[in-house]
Amino acid sequence: MRRAEAWSDASDRVELTYDGRFLRRKVLTTAGGLPFLVDLAQTISLDHGDAFVLADGRVVEVVAADEDLLEVTGPDLPRIAWHIGNRHTPCQIDADRLVIQRDHVIAKMLGQIGAATREITAPFRPEGGAYGHGRTHGHDHGNVHHAVHDHDHAHDHDPAQHHDHAHG
Repeated sequence: MRRAEAWSDASDRVELTYDGRFLRRKVLTTAGGLPFLVDLAQTISLDHGDAFVLADGRVVEVVAADEDLLEVTGPDLPRIAWHIGNRHTPCQIDADRLVIQRDHVIAKMLGQIGAATREITAPFRPEGGAYGHGRTHGHDHGNVHHAVHDHDHAHDHDPAQHHDHAHG
């Protein structure tokens, strides 16, 4: 994997949504129909313009795909941006607008503070975060195990007593 501008001469491209650009291990298919396996050491957040270098040396460019978004405008964009950030919502910040993923609850809240929203379809390229980690997630991504367990979990669940959690 190469970050944007650290490669040249892409032979193909793969279009991924914002959520699709957050991956560790997955089979992707290029615009030209070539399937390839992404198998990274850790989950990363890919940006538009990053690239994969295949085993044979070919370069596949990562392109931000069109997705359903909300364009947010209003007379006080810094205040509106604060409310979006306060909810840990990924946000693309442009000079005259903010762009977020479609969410009817957030759209309603934004309307209540004087923002105007408009549904658009476009590539989503939100800010990456203050500490270079790419993303923050305030929601659950389903059944995710962070370690391989090849043993049983055994303990009693008596609410009246403290119990230890043993791995046997």
